[in-house]
Amino acid sequence: MVTRQQIDDLFAKLTRERDGLLAAVREIDEAQASTGKPEADGEAGWSVKQQLVHLAQMDRSYRSWIRRAIAEDRPDVSDGRTVTPPLAHPMERAADATVDQLVRQLNEERAETLELARGLGPEQFDRTARQQTFGELSVLQWLRSYYRHDRMHHAQILGEESDYQPRYATGQREPRQ
Repeated sequence: MVTRQQIDDLFAKLTRERDGLLAAVREIDEAQASTGKPEADGEAGWSVKQQLVHLAQMDRSYRSWIRRAIAEDRPDVSDGRTVTPPLAHPMERAADATVDQLVRQLNEERAETLELARGLGPEQFDRTARQQTFGELSVLQWLRSYYRHDRMHHAQILGEESDYQPRYATGQREPRQ
């Protein structure tokens, strides 16, 4: 079973990584935030605004997977039954939103995630869900992926190589390759 120390560590890292990402975003003006990096591959080529939308959407998606892990016995969340409502500022309209609007959306999504996580009992952190891209993960592992995901996109926003690379079920660096 997950320990209190692991839970406390989780919340500290969620806060630290998100605060670092938001500090980097505050240094970027609207024009810079709207400009992608066409020379970069995949998500690294997205604009800051696109990355902010992506992070908000993944917060929402991961949260729905966590809810299923708690409610069901080892669900496959790739089964098409996990539907998340669209964001107020979706990816296809990222450039139309201001950075402040996207940060507000991001913060609202994270607040819901933190509320969910704070309401979990220690035994619920051990519940699992399987997803085609990432394999089977415990609720604790899904929640840890939030701060790791923030760290990866923080580096991309700064134009740096991230020290975190997701582990995919296929063993590839990126499953789309």
